[in-house]
Amino acid sequence: MGNIVAIVGRPNVGKSTIFNRLTQTRRAIVAEQAGTTRDRQYGKSEWGGREFSVIDTGGWVVNSEDVFEEEIHKQVLLAVDEADVILFVVDVAYGLNDLDREVGVILRRTKKPVLLVANKADNNELAYGASEFYSLGLGDPFCISALTGSGTGDLLDAVVSHFNKDDEVLEDSLPRLAVVGRPNAGKSSIINALIGEDRNIVTDIAGTTRDSIYTRYNKFGFDFYLVDTAGIRKKTKVTEDLEYYSVVRSIRAIENSDVCILMLDATRGVESQDLNIFSLIQKNSKGLVVVVNKWDLVEDKSDKVIKTFTDAIYNRFAPFVDFSIIFASALTKQRILKVLEEARQVYMNRTTRVSTAKLNEEMLPLIEAYPPPMTKGKMLKIKYITQLPNMAVPSFVFFANLPQYIKEPYKRFLENKLREKWNFKGTPINVFIRQK
Repeated sequence: MGNIVAIVGRPNVGKSTIFNRLTQTRRAIVAEQAGTTRDRQYGKSEWGGREFSVIDTGGWVVNSEDVFEEEIHKQVLLAVDEADVILFVVDVAYGLNDLDREVGVILRRTKKPVLLVANKADNNELAYGASEFYSLGLGDPFCISALTGSGTGDLLDAVVSHFNKDDEVLEDSLPRLAVVGRPNAGKSSIINALIGEDRNIVTDIAGTTRDSIYTRYNKFGFDFYLVDTAGIRKKTKVTEDLEYYSVVRSIRAIENSDVCILMLDATRGVESQDLNIFSLIQKNSKGLVVVVNKWDLVEDKSDKVIKTFTDAIYNRFAPFVDFSIIFASALTKQRILKVLEEARQVYMNRTTRVSTAKLNEEMLPLIEAYPPPMTKGKMLKIKYITQLPNMAVPSFVFFANLPQYIKEPYKRFLENKLREKWNFKGTPINVFIRQK
């Protein structure tokens, strides 16, 4: 199960620098993508063979330069609610501050592991100054310098030591589907429509740290795990900042799933928050089915309206457009089973294997007809293609004489050709260019 580490603290203590330090080894995953305003606040990290997610709570606050106390309280409460480990960052160079004390009061009450991080300890003299932070009652401060990286190894050792070792044992062959989307898009309704009153057909799996994240769904010929958007049915403590809240909530569900069902609201269209959640699905390389919910509320259901809606979604989510859009209603249960059929198909597409012989037979003539453009007077040649085994998503290696000169647009061309030849609808695919 995905572990979440949240970074909290007042402004200008170096939360973002720590975030960048923790996530930089996996920078490829948090590549900035157009259309997502807040990508930089969520990243993946790995230490000692354990992968985890890092959230910089400060980056989500509007006008983060002059954050009000209530905004900081909001972030801290959210971190306490959602994270597995909390990093409370203070500034050694500046010293203890009233706001630090207030945050300390909230964090002392939580049962979650809280690590006190004394940042900007760039020399021994400053590190000695960290002793005043003992008064916060949160144990020994970890003296680090996020800028130079000193002290971060010990901090990370402590972080991963708090992760839950007893990850759930699930039948691996069963797909895991997560229903995600912004508040009021109808996530609860679709889950309730699926589970219905027949509670006997679902089995909750014990052993999770929160109210069971996996629910086994086994009827109408389907058998899979439904990944609950953690706490989707419980009232949130923090009501104001719903956007931030729902994105953070989605992270855990997305990470623990194979295929995400992204719910859009037919009465609202595509909003920036939908793009944020779509971006999380992309970054985590999960399968995707888009469901336009509340279709029963739309009066004009003509083909023209459907086409306009469909085009608008593909335009906002481009360049990845190879996914299904289903117009449904959780309330009237219209096309609910179609959603499940599509999600199951996407899961199958993720496991598609293409033989090396077939790949070369189909792709090499195409590449010959449309070779990569010459660079610096050099001919670029792709000689051989193979699919990598045992990857989470279909991944292909194209062996070339000068891989460094083959640019992104040509890689997209190769991906599009793979999609034309084989059914990878709804699943991301990786294209790697390597030295022959």
